[in-house]
Amino acid sequence: MLFHLLNFLGKKYFQKRYIQQVLPWQHQPQKIQNQVFNYLIKTAQNTHFGREHSFNKIQNILEFQKNVPVRTYETFFPYIEKILKGEENVTWKGKIKWFAKSSGTTNDKSKFIPITSQSLHECHYKGGKDMLATYFHFYPNSKLYYGKALSIGGSHQINPLNEHSHYGDLSAVLIQNMPFFYEFFRTPPKPIALMSEWESKIEAMANYTIKQNVTSIAGVPTWTVILIQKILQKTQKSHIQEVWKNLEVFFHGAVSFVPYRQQFAQLAPNLRYMEIYNASEGYFAFQTEPSDSAMLLLLNHGVFFEFIPLEQVEKDFPDSVPITDLEIGKTYALVISTNGGLWRYHIGDTVTIAQKLPLKILIAGRTQHFINAFGEELMVGNTDQALAYACEKTGALIKDYCAAPIYFKGDLAGGHEWIIEFEKLPDSPSHFFELVDRKLQELNTDYAAKRYKDMALRFPTFHIAPQGFFYEWLKRKGKLGGQHKVPRLSNHRKIMEEMLELLSQM
Repeated sequence: MLFHLLNFLGKKYFQKRYIQQVLPWQHQPQKIQNQVFNYLIKTAQNTHFGREHSFNKIQNILEFQKNVPVRTYETFFPYIEKILKGEENVTWKGKIKWFAKSSGTTNDKSKFIPITSQSLHECHYKGGKDMLATYFHFYPNSKLYYGKALSIGGSHQINPLNEHSHYGDLSAVLIQNMPFFYEFFRTPPKPIALMSEWESKIEAMANYTIKQNVTSIAGVPTWTVILIQKILQKTQKSHIQEVWKNLEVFFHGAVSFVPYRQQFAQLAPNLRYMEIYNASEGYFAFQTEPSDSAMLLLLNHGVFFEFIPLEQVEKDFPDSVPITDLEIGKTYALVISTNGGLWRYHIGDTVTIAQKLPLKILIAGRTQHFINAFGEELMVGNTDQALAYACEKTGALIKDYCAAPIYFKGDLAGGHEWIIEFEKLPDSPSHFFELVDRKLQELNTDYAAKRYKDMALRFPTFHIAPQGFFYEWLKRKGKLGGQHKVPRLSNHRKIMEEMLELLSQM
């Protein structure tokens, strides 16, 4: 009876929220973003960063863009370092006690992203509530609150630079700061959810959640697959909805879901999917309609967005395209200023505009995750689609992959080198690889031009990795769990050489 009441009250709350808070701002994007911009500038004008960049004199967005250069994490870090050491009022008012630790895929350096009270409640939590409101709008008969939400998070620990602050994976920071009554709605409990040793954690999560009535899952597809497979091994069931009979939705993010779709169709044949874009720096977007893969950009959540044409990305003061002038189908780099104290911060993601009113985006990839050694401009979206196509045609299933360039050597043309780990091998790997190459040429005219008669790019080199290969690579890099993921494309060979060395040992 209690769960019936909770589900009824939960749906009523979120359905009302959708009408009153999610819908109103969607059709006035520029007005809303102007309001967010003014709030950010006013709130931070007396901080160290605000005084340094004359926030008190800034009257409009154009003046802001002239005063403040675009910065990457590395160039913004001097400010973050002061915050880590306990200084107050550096880039945002007050003292910041929490940091999301984000480990980059292309290097071993960890990033520490400040989490303010405002970014926690008015961005991350608000984004999650609005996502649920949208879900209940499209699925009014949902029974999410008849059971529990399974969240696959990371861990947290005391920040060694300042005993009064903490850092951890974003998911762990969110779990740790939730009101106590949220524990009633989620699983596993904090002692398991925040375990730091990933292999023990997966075992503990499987043992505990097998007995729970799980109705939703939130997490990265890679680690969700591993947990589900562990549970199916223990229960000897054929799919996860034989274990969790009321499981209805998977809220997923961090990596493209395209290569995982067929695998999940077998692991959970009647599951709904909703993509979310919740980075350490902010909750940016979520999928609003089941039939539309584009995500609604959250313009009223304390984040001011700038859209930078790709040819301008390397400039300190790039030209930014106003929301009203964005072009559907064009890809831009995202630059953000946030209520977490980040200013003109180049997050490293590229997005393609799918719709202008309301503003919807597709994640195109990372500005660092591409191959353009020969002018082919190959993006993750291309390779994900090509692999999904080859899987569909051959019945294969992929766990993960990585690709990098092979440079010119003598008279030999350049090329691409791939490592692919299959969940289910195709009957003819050579045919699978031909399909991938053919689809890439269809999707990307620059790639097709370079592949013409093998003049600039010869047929790719493919390696089939043994089971558990990428898991072992992440383990050796200290990147198991949380939001860590395999870098699928790299424009240099450092990562590929590391992987080839491991491949020779397995």
